[in-house]
Amino acid sequence: MNQSDPTSEPLAILGGTPVRAKALPYGRQQINDEDVDAVVQVLRSDWLTTGPKVDEFEEVVAAQVGAKYAVAFNSGTAALHGAVFAADLGPGDEAITTPITFCATANCALYTGATPVFADVCPETLNIDVQQIEERITQRTKAILPVDYAGHPVNLDSILALAERHGLVVIEDAAHALGAEYKGRKVGSISHMTTFSFHPVKHITTCEGGMVTTDNPDFARRLKMFRSHGVDPEARRRSAETADPWFYEMEVLGFNYRLPDVACALGISQMKRLEGNLARRREIASHYSEAFAQLPGVVPLAELPEIKSAWHIYPIRLELDKFTVGRKAIFEALRAENLQVNVHYIPVHLHPYYRKRFGYEGGEYPISEGAYESLITLPLFHSMTDQDEKDVVAAVSKVTQHYAK
Repeated sequence: MNQSDPTSEPLAILGGTPVRAKALPYGRQQINDEDVDAVVQVLRSDWLTTGPKVDEFEEVVAAQVGAKYAVAFNSGTAALHGAVFAADLGPGDEAITTPITFCATANCALYTGATPVFADVCPETLNIDVQQIEERITQRTKAILPVDYAGHPVNLDSILALAERHGLVVIEDAAHALGAEYKGRKVGSISHMTTFSFHPVKHITTCEGGMVTTDNPDFARRLKMFRSHGVDPEARRRSAETADPWFYEMEVLGFNYRLPDVACALGISQMKRLEGNLARRREIASHYSEAFAQLPGVVPLAELPEIKSAWHIYPIRLELDKFTVGRKAIFEALRAENLQVNVHYIPVHLHPYYRKRFGYEGGEYPISEGAYESLITLPLFHSMTDQDEKDVVAAVSKVTQHYAK
């Protein structure tokens, strides 16, 4: 291949040589020897689950984001479920959220018997539009569930002000946004509750895992009960000191959503590298944005002033009127160049379950639906090499220039 100008080569999908010999995933974990040693140390200890590493991990995350409390869960979805429970959502209540998210954000309201209500997004960031939220508030609204899409924080000042006027709880889905900053403050210290995910493609991983951060002691207590079958751990501890040491009481209907010590040990080790991981992701994103600004028909997401995105993913939108083919053809051509591109997300209301249950037909949220039709997520993760980064730019340039009108 002519490495100096890959755009002159035939597309791989048409029989040419791929930009890369080996597939590059859109995201992946990074595990080092220190991580392995931390896990092995716990495996050789007396505690595998619900031991001292859970408290330690929670303290590390709370300190990192500047929150008073952090409560660990065994997935980001479980963390969302716990937060909605802590906010006391139930049948008859509504929670306003965005269609551009993974379905877990909306599903967590359904788990408690509440109803998710969608509000459309802002075109420049694909984050939920505050005006659209306000238009959907009713007497049944109890919570707002904004999502920091791709790692870019939502308009937290306006959302919290709106929540204050209407007496609502803000549960910020920051699965993409560990380490992000909003006007100089860390995400996780601003909303009433903030949820994080530690899935392998995120900024740090515990294999599977999640966390809720909050400054509210009652929320923290309810979260800890909910993740452990509805048993209040503080009441059990007090009982052991004053009465029968075996005594415990289930106060609410909870779940087994506990994150084991083994996973927490991995998380503690990974957190030591969070700032470096964030810096690398931001560096790659900056290089992408600079390169794609010169590429007709390719539109990166905006990063607004006073924001530091965590850049969990790097989505681009295609101006499809500038190409001779649709999104699917460009997606498949990029896959053939050995970029394992993805799409984030199919709008939640368009999934069969939501169509059947709530009667959505499509067309209800035009910005979200239009964005979905043009989105492609490019590889972005902190262990990418400089050559990986160059390959992504080369492949996107090669494919889009080939199909340009």
